Amino acid sequence: MATEFPAHDVGFEFDIATAVEPVGVVDGVHHFDTRVHPGWDIVGNANGGYLMALVGRAVALATGRPDCVTITAHYLAPCPAGDARITVTPVRAGRRFATTMASLFLRDASGGEKEIIRVLATVGDLSTDPGGPSAMQRSMPEIAPFDECLLMSDTSVNDFAHIHGRLATRGQPEDIAFRSGDASGRATMRGWFAFADDRPVDTRALLLASDAFPPAVFNLRLPAAWVPTVELTVHVRAVPAPGPVACFFDTRFVQNGLLEEDGEMWDSNGVLVAQSRQLALAPRG
Repeated sequence: MATEFPAHDVGFEFDIATAVEPVGVVDGVHHFDTRVHPGWDIVGNANGGYLMALVGRAVALATGRPDCVTITAHYLAPCPAGDARITVTPVRAGRRFATTMASLFLRDASGGEKEIIRVLATVGDLSTDPGGPSAMQRSMPEIAPFDECLLMSDTSVNDFAHIHGRLATRGQPEDIAFRSGDASGRATMRGWFAFADDRPVDTRALLLASDAFPPAVFNLRLPAAWVPTVELTVHVRAVPAPGPVACFFDTRFVQNGLLEEDGEMWDSNGVLVAQSRQLALAPRG
C-alpha cells in the first residue's frame, strides 16, 4: 500500500491541489482518486507541470520514494478541472531507484473517463543519495536579482495564464517585455520560481517549475497563445536549498509546427537542482 511522507502545511495551495487518495492495489497496480483543480491552468487547460507534479505525488506514495529523479510525461489530451484517477504500475524496484509507469484519467459527468497523460518515472530519495564525483562544465547563468525581476501576476501574462495567481514567479524584465509588444527577438526566458503562499520549493515543486513560465518563443514575436505540451521530461538533480529557484529556458528550433524548450533550475546556493526538455506545439494566432 502507498506510503505517506511528512507533508508540508496542509494549508498550502499546491499541496491541496496535488492531493491524492489511495484507493487500493489491484494486481499490483496502485489506484488513487484525485482532482484536477482550477486555477492551475492556461486558458482553462491544466498546466503540464502541474499535472506532472500531481501524478508524481501518486508515484512517490506508491513507491515509498519521495523524489522523481527522472520523469517523462506524454500529454494525450487537454485537461480542464475535474475529478480524476491515477494508476501507478511498478516496473522495477532496486536499492537506490524504483521505476514505474503511471496514467491520469479525467472523469466526465456521464461516468466515462479519458486518459490525459502517461508517465514513465524513476524515483529515489535524494536526501540519502550516496553522491559521487562531479564536474561542472559551466556555472549558473547570469540573472537579475529576485527583487529586480517583475512579478508575473502583475503582468498581462496573468490574463490567460491563471497559474500565476498561485505563484510568486518573477520574470527578467527584458524577457517578459513581449507582453507589451516589445519582444526581445531572442528565445530566452529567465526568472525566479516561488509560491505565492511561501510554500517551500521541494523536488515535486520543481516539476511544476519546469513548465511555469511563459514560453521562450514568445520573444520571437510569435503569437502569445497557448503552447500545448506534447512531451515533457524533467531530471531532478538535488533537493533545493530554501528560497526561490532561478529558472532559465531557451528554444533553438521551431520547425514543422513544433518547438523544443530546454530548462535549468538552480537553487539559492547556486546548485543545479533540475533540468528539463519539452516538446510543444508552436503557438498560432
